Amino acid sequence: MNEQIDLKAVIHRLIENKFKVLLTLLISAIAAIVIIFPVPRYYNSSVSLAPELGNLPNSNGSLASLASSMGFNMGQSMLSDAISPELYPKLMKSNNFVVNLINIPVKSADGKINTTYYNYLLKDQKQSPWAMMAGAIKSLFPKKKQGPESTNGTLNTFKLTEEQNAIFGAITSKVTCSVDKKTSLITISVEDQDPVIAATVAKEASNQLQSFIARYRTSKARNDVVYYKKLTQQAKAIYEKSRRLYGSYADANTDIILESYKSKQEDLENDMQLKFNNYSALNTQLQAAEAKLQEKTPVFTTVQAASVPLRPAGPKRLMFVIGVIFLTFIVTLGIICRDLIL
Repeated sequence: MNEQIDLKAVIHRLIENKFKVLLTLLISAIAAIVIIFPVPRYYNSSVSLAPELGNLPNSNGSLASLASSMGFNMGQSMLSDAISPELYPKLMKSNNFVVNLINIPVKSADGKINTTYYNYLLKDQKQSPWAMMAGAIKSLFPKKKQGPESTNGTLNTFKLTEEQNAIFGAITSKVTCSVDKKTSLITISVEDQDPVIAATVAKEASNQLQSFIARYRTSKARNDVVYYKKLTQQAKAIYEKSRRLYGSYADANTDIILESYKSKQEDLENDMQLKFNNYSALNTQLQAAEAKLQEKTPVFTTVQAASVPLRPAGPKRLMFVIGVIFLTFIVTLGIICRDLIL
């Protein structure tokens, strides 16, 4: 092998074969244009959220700050929450989460599409000729259907049909979530062929995530509120019944001075007071439970709201064509100068 390549000889060889090189580059450019230009353009819209992670012990504040600067988040490990922000990306890919997105009403930028997100992905997606060819080839080898293809009625996320599974897969590929380990900043991105639909789904996916986390973190507190509300209502009904009984008896025996009547009236009054004390105590516990529910409800700060993108995110047609031409040039150069390089 030669230790050095004679650049003059390489340039001379290129000049000798310039028409062949130009023709090859022209063919590669045309081929790249034919390949990339039919591919539908897509847009990307994203939402950034800052979650409330809870209060950390003051004594660990400096240590947590030091760990954060080194790329670690001690706050995550110190939380008692089973679903930390680091698990949100996996959560958003689960069928139980995706099912909340399929019935989102979506409307295209030109207004021609106005349907649910499920039907939009099923019927209104543009496909490149290459994807259509691949689908046609795949259809020549049909798989045995595992269940009914109807999507009417309630979806069973435990057992999806082939059509439903395909739509769910499309949603999980279009709706992505990432979490910054240092700041715990949550970024939800949606990729779609229509800019308005991309922004709509990004906003709804953000809302659904916040609602899911809120329901999860407040599940026990909400159950406590329902429990104490039921007990308080029962105690109130018992107290009001006792109060009416005491009032009726006192009104009916106002002028009677017999000790037996007075004794019974005192018993009714004492019983009414006990039931009132029980109702008052339960009402206090109900208010405490409602305050606890409010305290447990997580807060998400929207750092970046969803917006309709003005420019497509891809495909990068010009970069693709330039890349193909450059690669073709390198290969062609290697072929015509192989005797000079080896």
